[in-house]
Amino acid sequence: MIRVAVQAGAFDAGKELASLAESGAGGIASFTGVVRGEGGLVELFLEHHPALTEAVLRDMVEAAVARWDLSAATVIHRVGALAPGEPIVLVATAARHRGAALDACAALIDRLKTEAPFWKRERFDDGRTGWVEPREADEAAAARWR
Repeated sequence: MIRVAVQAGAFDAGKELASLAESGAGGIASFTGVVRGEGGLVELFLEHHPALTEAVLRDMVEAAVARWDLSAATVIHRVGALAPGEPIVLVATAARHRGAALDACAALIDRLKTEAPFWKRERFDDGRTGWVEPREADEAAAARWR
């Protein structure tokens, strides 16, 4: 089972993990990313190209399923205006053994940070705005899975 969603609304991580448990896996790994509020951030706005973004995410998940022999995987990424503290992404993987589930989950989140076509704009309490630039640390993390 593969589930990929790009949506403005919130997700229920507990419900999503319960769904993965139905796959009969021996291990389920998950990562929930939350908008940080550092430096006076009041809003993170995510833009995307719907068809392209969903296709790229699905390709990433399908590659992870094949590489780690996953029984199920879920990636949900939010778009639109998000406030600090709000969940922005859920990556969850299920496999026969924990190692595969953990590695696949880590690989997916690392690849999402660098390869998923999202454009992020920050807005701060002093009125500043700016686009989030790629970080070398994110590139290095993703490179270990290639």
